Amino acid sequence: MQKGLKVTWDDDSESGFQIGGEWNSSASMLVATVDSPISLKLLSISSSSSLESVESDKSSAEVKIARSVDNEGEEFENLFCGLFRLAEMFWSRVWFFGGAFCVCLCWFCLLTGADGQITQPEEVSAMRAIKQSLVDSNRNLNNWNRGDPCMSNWTGVLCFNSTLDDGYLHVRDLQLPNMNLSGSLSPELGRLSYMIILDFMWNQISGSIPKEIGNITSLELLLLNGNQLTGSLPEEIGYLPNLDRIQINQNHISGSLPKSFANLNKTKHFHMNNNSISGQIPPELSMLPNLVHLLLDNNNLSGYLPPDLANLPNLLILQLDNNHFDGTSIPASYSNMSHLLKLSLRNCGLQGPIPDLSRIPNLAYIDLSSNQLNGSIPPEKLPENMTTIDLSNNNLTGPIPSNFSSLPLLLKLSLANNLLNGSVPSIIWQNRTSSRPEGLEVDLQNNIITNISGSSNLPPNVTVRLQGNPICLNTNLVQFCGTQTQYISHIQSSENSNAFCPVQACPYEYAPSSPVPCFCAEPLIVGYRLKSPGFTDFRPYKYQFEGYLTNGLDLEIFQLYIDSFIWEEGPRLKMYLKFFPVYNVNTSSSVFNKNEVLRIRSMFTGCKIPDSEIFGPYELLNFTLWGPYEDVIPLSSKSGISKGALAGIVVGAVAGEEIVSLIILRLLMRKRQAVSKRRQLSKITIKIDGVKDFTYGELALATKNFDASAQVGQGGYGKVYKGTLADGTVVAIKRAQEGSLQGEKEFLTEIELSSRFHHRNLVSLLGYCDEESERVSLM
Repeated sequence: MQKGLKVTWDDDSESGFQIGGEWNSSASMLVATVDSPISLKLLSISSSSSLESVESDKSSAEVKIARSVDNEGEEFENLFCGLFRLAEMFWSRVWFFGGAFCVCLCWFCLLTGADGQITQPEEVSAMRAIKQSLVDSNRNLNNWNRGDPCMSNWTGVLCFNSTLDDGYLHVRDLQLPNMNLSGSLSPELGRLSYMIILDFMWNQISGSIPKEIGNITSLELLLLNGNQLTGSLPEEIGYLPNLDRIQINQNHISGSLPKSFANLNKTKHFHMNNNSISGQIPPELSMLPNLVHLLLDNNNLSGYLPPDLANLPNLLILQLDNNHFDGTSIPASYSNMSHLLKLSLRNCGLQGPIPDLSRIPNLAYIDLSSNQLNGSIPPEKLPENMTTIDLSNNNLTGPIPSNFSSLPLLLKLSLANNLLNGSVPSIIWQNRTSSRPEGLEVDLQNNIITNISGSSNLPPNVTVRLQGNPICLNTNLVQFCGTQTQYISHIQSSENSNAFCPVQACPYEYAPSSPVPCFCAEPLIVGYRLKSPGFTDFRPYKYQFEGYLTNGLDLEIFQLYIDSFIWEEGPRLKMYLKFFPVYNVNTSSSVFNKNEVLRIRSMFTGCKIPDSEIFGPYELLNFTLWGPYEDVIPLSSKSGISKGALAGIVVGAVAGEEIVSLIILRLLMRKRQAVSKRRQLSKITIKIDGVKDFTYGELALATKNFDASAQVGQGGYGKVYKGTLADGTVVAIKRAQEGSLQGEKEFLTEIELSSRFHHRNLVSLLGYCDEESERVSLM
């Protein structure tokens, strides 16, 4: 027990008042006794530092004041002292309790906003339980301990704009991607019964998916990909009537697919690739009327391919690569999938013949490679919008049919490592339009081909590989049989048209595609990935993609700059995008306004960008807000007080005594001034040539929010991370740990001295970060 406050005063009445109290730090409670013949009856309210319960009778009152957070008692004791010191200014206890009531009224308005809105209590309790089950190493959820979730802008919590029929506000979205969270998902999630979006993407959360999520009947987006979740999929998820997308890829989910998933009549997207899901694909899934993407590649599925999947009326992509359908065949009914765009069954242990796929009118991508398919290639002509045909690494026999000709969009034809024989018709690669920048790659290696029928001349941008065939033993066809350099689409960066703009004149970046030359602006940087594109070469589709994405975001095409793209295993296409504001001749603004940032972000996080047939499904990897955007969505509110709550202070003050509002405002101003002073003291800037002052957001992006996988060392000073800056520079980032003895002055001295050392055997100092309590240097 720590000694608390004691305030005594007298007035002209017969009885005086004595208020004494003690602060119980272990119980977070201040117990005070009021000796008075007056009945004391006040509201029960809760706040970051407020009266939580007041108990009294007619003769005396034991006042128990409990706080809703675990911060120190100093702020509350100051408020309590201010409240009761106010009594000294009044000549009677009637005025005193009137003033006390006004204070309570003000604080009640502070919590609920001027209009009395507050989050449903059961949801508040659930949110606290959710936080307790998580490990928040970056302290992103610090403000979940104070205030009201909806009114105090809790990190990642988005609520409906108005109260529902029960008179409460309710949580609409819980969006916590890329926050380095670990721990587990609490079953209390099921109590957020009005939630639409549940997003924990790209964290390190383990454990199983709570079955209680099946209670959220309003849920539309279940986004849990990129974690370490284990266990089986709950049957209860199959009874979510409004679910549009289940995205659990890149976890460690095991067990079988629940048959209850056949009830998901509104679901369009099953993204469950890269897990350990096993067993038979339930034939009942063929009953799903709206399913467009079925991505189950890289799992442990077995059994047979259900022929009934051909009955899915809107299926566009069937991707089941790297499973174990050993000894089974491709159902002939798959030829009847009238809307199918992509069929990918690579490395599934399939046997038997290739069905006739020519009857699928919009089919553009076929990958049946690395199976044990046999028989001849069907001779029927395939649709003209084919981009990719991969039948390599099978046991196919017979001649190569000429039906691969007259496919104007074809980019890749791979028939390598089969038993194909006879002549290869040159019509397959002839008559290609030489002006087209993209090329055609025909891989026929390691077959039994003995001749080329037709011309042996290769058009520009066409590559044909015949190595390992008898034809290369009998002739000197260097262009077919010689050593060839294979195009590998690795990291590619777009060209920048602002090479001649003055670097020193722009504190941000020059917008590369802006119609205004050398327009200096700060872009929004987005990590983005196409999960199942309908092509293997992005270059021919780059401009089309720019138009598709900017149209979906309601932006001008010149606002998008594709900074880089890289093909990953899958194949999937990862890219980093930059979105620039439009130049405004009236304001000359170089940044997006807050509303536009929030709008663009919501388009990505809410999966509102329309689907594309050729580009397929996408996933958001990160949406980084730094520089002038870093406060658009604060990760952790300093005060936990919303604008509506501040308005409540004013309303409460007008309803009560002016002096009460002055006390409250003084407390808030004192706190705000203290925070401002600390910020000023923590940002003593220095200017050193060649050393950049980085923002915390830039370094968080470079290290994936200081992810443990990026850590390469540790010492008494803190941790060292490997990071990659936005321009591709690989750096070592030393971050001082919390509680380090190194102060501001010592840190800046280290930076200044390190900048002076230059030697070929020493790393050079590139920059530093000195935001808030961060002490970070880059080498």
